[in-house]
Amino acid sequence: MANGTMQLPRAHHLILEDCKRLSISGVNDIDSFDERAVLLHTENGVLEIRGENLHIGLLDVESGELTMDGVVRAMIYQEEEKHKKQQSFWSRLFR
Repeated sequence: MANGTMQLPRAHHLILEDCKRLSISGVNDIDSFDERAVLLHTENGVLEIRGENLHIGLLDVESGELTMDGVVRAMIYQEEEKHKKQQSFWSRLFR
């Protein structure tokens, strides 16, 4: 609650076109990314996207919209506890 207003959760949608273009809404934060994996915090939890030649095209923090190009091979929602354990790995990898 900031300045007396309450933030409502954003809608979370995934649209994958031909396994090559991904549009996501309800994105709160990007934890890490490279050409093979992207780790996002969404309204529905932590989402890991795996693939090849992944590139973030648009990220609008205000609206929570994100678009990506590349070859998407997998989209996996992780449990929060599993993510916390992996977070130390990702932190070390991307320092």
